[in-house]
Amino acid sequence: MSGSTTAARPPEPDFSTVTAEELLAYREAENRFRASGAARAFLGEPDPGAAVEWQRVALPGRDLPVRVYRPATDRNRDGDGGGDGATRTALPLVVHVHGGGFVGTAVQCDWTNSHLAARLPALVVSVEHRLLAPGSPLADAADDGWDVLGHVLRHAREWGADPARTAVFGESFGALVSALTALRAREAGLELRAQVLVNPLADVTDAMFDLPSVTEYAHEPSPALPLLRFVQRLAVPQGTDARTLSPLHADDLGGLAPALVVVPTRDALADHGRRYAERLRAAGTPVRLSEYPDAQHAFLTLPGLEPQAATAQAEILRFLRAALGN
Repeated sequence: MSGSTTAARPPEPDFSTVTAEELLAYREAENRFRASGAARAFLGEPDPGAAVEWQRVALPGRDLPVRVYRPATDRNRDGDGGGDGATRTALPLVVHVHGGGFVGTAVQCDWTNSHLAARLPALVVSVEHRLLAPGSPLADAADDGWDVLGHVLRHAREWGADPARTAVFGESFGALVSALTALRAREAGLELRAQVLVNPLADVTDAMFDLPSVTEYAHEPSPALPLLRFVQRLAVPQGTDARTLSPLHADDLGGLAPALVVVPTRDALADHGRRYAERLRAAGTPVRLSEYPDAQHAFLTLPGLEPQAATAQAEILRFLRAALGN
C-alpha cells in the first residue's frame, strides 16, 4: 500500500446520490492520494525515530492489514510481530484506529503514530479496518478494532508488547470504534490503562443531528451534515438498533479506562466529545476534556495546515506516558 508521489486528489462525489461503484472508485483514489508523498505536505512526515511497516493479522474469517510502528532501535521485528520476542523488551501497546468512516487509511496517521512509537516509546498497531459501504456496516469496523486488540494481546510475547500496559486511541470514526472497544474490554474483564478519543463520533442515532455543534457547523468550515447523514446511512443498516453502536447512549459508562477526549471547537462533532466526556465523568470514569479553540475536525492529522496539531500530539504523548508507565 505504498503511495506514489504524483497521486492526484479526486473530487468528492455528491454523497446524497453516490452509487456503491462511485463510492468504491472515490475511496480507492482518495486513499491512494492520502498514502502518497504529495499528501505529506499537510499530513506530516513520520518521526525518523520510528520504524513503520505493514503487516497482516489473521483474524476469524479474514486477514486484516495493520500498520505497525516501533522505536527504530527495537530489535527482532520480522514476522507476525517479530519472531519469538526473546530479544525484545516488552513495550506498552497502543491500538489505534484511523478516522474516515467510508474512506481513510492508517497511513494518514503516520505523523502522530510514529511520534508516539518513538517517544513513549511504544508499540503502536493501527487497524486498517473495514470501511463503511453497502454490506460493510459499523459493526464490521468495531469487530476489527476489538479483534486486533485481542490478537495482539494473545500473542503479546511475539509482538513484544506488555499486555498490562495497553491503551486504545482513535480519531473521529476511529474514536467511535475505540470507545466501543473500551466498552467491550470492560465487559470481557480486560483492563485497559487508557483511551484517547480525538474529535470522536459518539452517536449514530438520529439524536446526533440535534446537537448544537452539528447545527452550528453543518456546512462550514466543511460540509459536515451531508457526510454525517451518509455515514449514518452506511453505518447503521435498516433494522439495526443504533443505540448499541453509540457510546453516548450506553447504559453504564462506569469502570472504563481513564479517557482523554480531545475536541476541536470548530467541528460539527464537538458536542459529541463534550457530551461523552460529561457522561463518563458522571459515571465515575476518570476523564480529561481538552478543547482546542478554532481547530477544525481531523486537525490532529493535518500538522501542515493546523498549528495546534503539534500541541495536541504533545498532550496525547504526556497522557499516554503517564498512563502506560511502569
